[in-house]
Amino acid sequence: MKVTRILHAKRPNQGKVGALRDQAGRLGQVRSEVWQRFGSIGGVTRSDRQIRDQWLKDKRVFSVSANAWKETLRDAKGDITASMEAAKVKVRRCIWRHTQDQTEQKRLFTALKGNDWVHDPYLRRMMRKHWKHGHNHTHNQIVVRSDNYTTFQRGGCAWIKIPGLVKGQRIAMPLNTNVEPTGTLRIIIKDDDRIEVHYTVDVEVKQDCGTQTLGVDKGYSEVLVDSDGDHHGQELGAILTDTSDKLKIKYQRRAKLRALANNTRNPRKRQHIRQFNLGRKKLNRQMSKTHARIRDIVFQSVHKVVDKAAVIAAEDLTAPMARTSFGKNANRRLASWTKGVIAQALDSVSSRRGSTVVLVNPAYTSQMDSRTGCLDGKRQGDQFYCSDGVVLQADQNAARNVLARLSDPDIERFTPFKRVKAILLERTERLRLGLLNQDSICSPFGVLSTESELPKNYPEQLCSGF
Repeated sequence: MKVTRILHAKRPNQGKVGALRDQAGRLGQVRSEVWQRFGSIGGVTRSDRQIRDQWLKDKRVFSVSANAWKETLRDAKGDITASMEAAKVKVRRCIWRHTQDQTEQKRLFTALKGNDWVHDPYLRRMMRKHWKHGHNHTHNQIVVRSDNYTTFQRGGCAWIKIPGLVKGQRIAMPLNTNVEPTGTLRIIIKDDDRIEVHYTVDVEVKQDCGTQTLGVDKGYSEVLVDSDGDHHGQELGAILTDTSDKLKIKYQRRAKLRALANNTRNPRKRQHIRQFNLGRKKLNRQMSKTHARIRDIVFQSVHKVVDKAAVIAAEDLTAPMARTSFGKNANRRLASWTKGVIAQALDSVSSRRGSTVVLVNPAYTSQMDSRTGCLDGKRQGDQFYCSDGVVLQADQNAARNVLARLSDPDIERFTPFKRVKAILLERTERLRLGLLNQDSICSPFGVLSTESELPKNYPEQLCSGF
C-alpha cells in the first residue's frame, strides 16, 4: 500500500521562499478556475486530460510553466472526483431508504457507480443535494511531476531542484534527511515560511495482527473501547476538552479585539490591531502540535487493537448526527471529536498489518442491552442500567453490540434507523412475552444476573438466538 512521507526544507532563505510562494499563488488561480468550472455536475463526464487538451487547443496562456499548470489541473480534478465519491456514499444510503425492490436498487447502484446518474432524475436530485459545488482555498501548493525535478547529495543531506518561474532556472533546497524523495512531489509553503515536501512510497503489508474478532466503540473520553473491555487512548478526552475550552476563551478575546478594530476611526490603530493581535501564525503552530499529539494517541490505540484482532467490527459514523444538541459546551467539544482521524487510522493500520475492518450499522448500539440484544435499558454517562438492575460499562456494552451487529442477519450496514428500531422493538416484545412468568430478565442463552456471567462467545449466540 502507499503511504505519504513528509520532509522539511532546511533553513530556506527568503528569496527562495518568496519565489515559491509567488509560483504557488499563480497555480492557486489555476486550481480555482478548475473548481469553479468543473467542480459540479458540469465536470462529471470530463477527465483532466480532456480539459488539458481543450485548453491547449484554445491556446490558453498561464503565467507558469506548462508542466506546472498541467499537474495542478490533474491534482484539482482528482480532488473533485474524491469529493464526488464521498457524496456517493451518502446517496447509497438514500437509495436503501428510497426503495426495497432489489432490481431497482441494483439499477440505481449501477448508474451511480458508472456516472450515469446525470441522466436519472432521482439520482441527479440526490447528488445535487449531497454534492455541493466546491471552491478552492489552496494557494500555497506546488505539484511537481517525477521527471521534472532532480535530487542530489551534498553536505550529508539530500537536495532537490524544482523549476521556478523563469525558464531554465531551478530552485535548490536542502532537506532534513539524506533520503531522496521519489515520485510526484507536493511542495507546501506554510504561513511561517516552513516548506514541506510530501511524496508517497510503497510500504510492505505485514501479517502481524492478532487472531480475535473484536467490536470497537469509538468514544470521546477515549479513542476506542473493544468488546473485551479494554480501553485504549484514555487521555484523548482530556486533551480535546482542554483544547476546546482554551480556544473558546481565545476566540472570545479575539472577537472583542476584532470589534474594537472595526469600530475605531483611527486607521493606524485598526491596522496595528489586525497585524499584531489578530494574526494566526502562533495559533496555527499551536493547533498543529495539538493535532499531531492527538493523531499520535489515535494511531497508538489502533495499533493496540490490531495487536489483538484479525477482524474488527466498527460503527459506520460517516452520517452526521443531525438535530442533536447537548448544550453549548458539549456541542463545541463534540465538534472537535476526531472520528475522522480514528476512521483513517483504523483503515491505514489494518491495511498495513493484515487485519480487516468491517463497518456495521451504528443505530441504537449504545441503547441496547448487550446480553439480550433488546432495547430494555438506559444509558447515563459511562453506565448502562439494564432493566433487571445490572449495571454495565456503557462503552464496553456498545462495543459488544457492534460485534453482535457484525453477524446480524436482519440489520445491514445501510438499513434505515427506523427499520432498525422496529426490528429491535419486535425482538424486545418477543423476549418480554416469553418471560412473563419469570422473575428476572434473561438472555437468549439463560438467566444472567451479573456481567461476569457473560459467556465469551455470546455475540454469536446473541444473533443466532433470534
